[in-house]
Amino acid sequence: MQPSQSVSTKKALSRREIAINNFLICTGFLVAATVAATVFSYISDSFISVSMFYILSVLMIARYTEGYIPGIIASVVCTIFVNLVFTYPYMELNFHMRGYPVTFLCMLTVATITSAATTRMKAQSIVLNEREKLLMEAEKEKMRANLLRAISHDLRTPLTSIIGTSSTYLENSATLSDSEKSALVQNIYDDSNWLLNMVENLLSITRIRDGNTQVTKIPEPLEEVVSEAVQRLKKRIPNAVIKVRIPDDFIMIPMDAMLIEQVLINLIENAFYHGNPNMPIYLNTYIEDNMTRFQISDYGPGIPEDRLSTIFDGASYACQSTDSRKGMGIGLSICKTIISAHSGTITASNATNGACITFSLPLGGQQTNDT
Repeated sequence: MQPSQSVSTKKALSRREIAINNFLICTGFLVAATVAATVFSYISDSFISVSMFYILSVLMIARYTEGYIPGIIASVVCTIFVNLVFTYPYMELNFHMRGYPVTFLCMLTVATITSAATTRMKAQSIVLNEREKLLMEAEKEKMRANLLRAISHDLRTPLTSIIGTSSTYLENSATLSDSEKSALVQNIYDDSNWLLNMVENLLSITRIRDGNTQVTKIPEPLEEVVSEAVQRLKKRIPNAVIKVRIPDDFIMIPMDAMLIEQVLINLIENAFYHGNPNMPIYLNTYIEDNMTRFQISDYGPGIPEDRLSTIFDGASYACQSTDSRKGMGIGLSICKTIISAHSGTITASNATNGACITFSLPLGGQQTNDT
């Protein structure tokens, strides 16, 4: 009984709120129409001109209230008020006055048609909003599934490698040479760093709030964000050669700096492992159409054509290699989520010599620069 009573109470409150809102809207428009009609009556004695203010008020009332009743009541009130106050004999109702029935029918028709159209539009809007919510929920579920699938692959692979390498070291330590032991430890170290990178990615994604996937953006200098990302990557991969090109002008971009740095690290690291590690990686930034564009390109085999449109969906992908650090799924999926949360876009393409990933972030205001 209590849940039923609670629902009934909520419905009653909702109906009461709608009724109060309708009353206030009707009162406001009728008062405004009366003031305008009174001022205009001193300028002109035209009955039609004065009645137009009330026809307009009926139209607005039908548009901004809920249901048919407020518009119909307003049309009746306005017609009587025009007859009573603004036509001779004043303060007396004259239902036989010439043109009065036509005015009444016009107001009633306007109110009914407008109310019907508005009610239909509001119902369609509710349906569209519900459909959009369902699509958003479906997209979120798809993203969660892709992330879980990518995590299960990209975390399990290096863990398996660490277990296998450490087992080899423990079982054969007496017969292994110092160089072989060093190589095994180096493999464990590299895979551990890769796992640390995955954990950083997961921590980054949790910073995006659930529900609306928005981030807190504050203006950050482009040069400092790029420099910090490159320095963090160089600590992880000292032998990576990165060629950076940024605009000469000082540019501020609204962003969550930590998240964008993580995106840059992910993309440059992918370029290093999937491209030619002996060739430089190019990071080019420029301004176009009030957007800051970041372009990361490498020398390598590129991305298979059938993967270009789905590479950010979270499915793991390896370039004909058994290297445990070659999985791109979770990193690229997280990059897309972060960029989308910044109202930006990210795309993949192939250049002449390798792959190219480009993402864009909107500028806070109009800025121009020389690239």
